[in-house]
Amino acid sequence: MSASETTAPTWLDLLDWRRRVTEMYAEVRRRRSQDPVGAHRWWAEQRSELFRTHPQSPLPAEARGAFTGLPVWVYDPALVFAAHVRRLPEERLLVASSTGQDLPLVCFGRAEFGAHSLDLYWIDVYGGGVFVPFRDATSGQESYGGGRYLLDTVKGADLGSTSAGELVLDFNFAYHPSCFYDFRWSCPLAPPQNVLNFPVRTGERMA
Repeated sequence: MSASETTAPTWLDLLDWRRRVTEMYAEVRRRRSQDPVGAHRWWAEQRSELFRTHPQSPLPAEARGAFTGLPVWVYDPALVFAAHVRRLPEERLLVASSTGQDLPLVCFGRAEFGAHSLDLYWIDVYGGGVFVPFRDATSGQESYGGGRYLLDTVKGADLGSTSAGELVLDFNFAYHPSCFYDFRWSCPLAPPQNVLNFPVRTGERMA
């Protein structure tokens, strides 16, 4: 086996990445119930460590040596919501990705919180998963123009639900898709239905 074969990321590396992200969010859910601010700080530290050290890091290999951590805004408790989920007739659609490929989604509901709402999507590929992307007034200026993600259960990013069945939307845990860090990654972009008209200065931000 050549040196390149031993250092290149493998499918097992991807499996390990997803396992670790799933375990991380399980711990986030546990910590949030006791100490939301501490849970957020721990989440940012763990993500930064994965970005710095893991073979499946979205960061290009040449950028990891100088990497000092993911920039995040200060935790804001005003941007934490228990969203009522209103079921909608299922609608299949294609959403553009950062590389121009279309991703099949099924819009199945709407998360309503205060005067705002975000459509909920099921990623319509094998295995599937709930997906909640969004853009806001910071997109393209203080955060990635293609939007950020709140939930992506295919990757294990899941903040859970309340005992009443409301969906937890904590914007402090909003994160950039992989394509923000390296254009070679293909990421679905937030559709026009999921654009918020106010700035969400929580979660991950540009440097």
